[in-house]
Parts: sequence; C-alpha cells; structure tokens
Amino acid sequence: MAQNSGSQSVVWFLAGAAIGATVALLFAPQSGEETRRLIAEKASEGKDKLSEASREVAGKGRELYDKGRRIADEAADLFDRGKRLVQG
Repeated sequence: MAQNSGSQSVVWFLAGAAIGATVALLFAPQSGEETRRLIAEKASEGKDKLSEASREVAGKGRELYDKGRRIADEAADLFDRGKRLVQG
C-alpha cells in the first residue's frame, strides 16, 4: 500500500510542478511569443515525465498483479492438498 501512495505522490508532485511552472511563465515579464514557446517546451517536458511516471506505475501494477496471482495459485494448491488429506 505504501508503494502505491509513493507513486501517486510523485504523479501529483509532477502535476503540481507543471501547473506552478505554467503560472510562473504566465506572469513572467517576457514577450507573448517567448512565453508561448516556454509553455510549449514545459508542457512537452511535463508530458514526457508524466508518461514515464505512468509507465512506472503500470509496471508496478503488473508486478503486484503477478505477485497476487502467484499467492492465489499457491493458496489454491494448499487448499487442494488440505482437502485431499481430509478426504483421504
């Protein structure tokens, strides 16, 4: 559970950083063209970081699913062995 919380914290931190950077750029004393260029660059960087974070979260999700599946298979095997012992 703590791992999920950490991953979610990273995603929210990145989202907050992107929003903060955008607001800072909007209030910066630059020309409109420069500001638009900077916003486009930062949006692209944010998109890349968010994409990377989502891949990491998806990978963790697959790992946890596989681990849960193995545990469930082991539990089913133990249940079957116990059932055979009681019947047998």
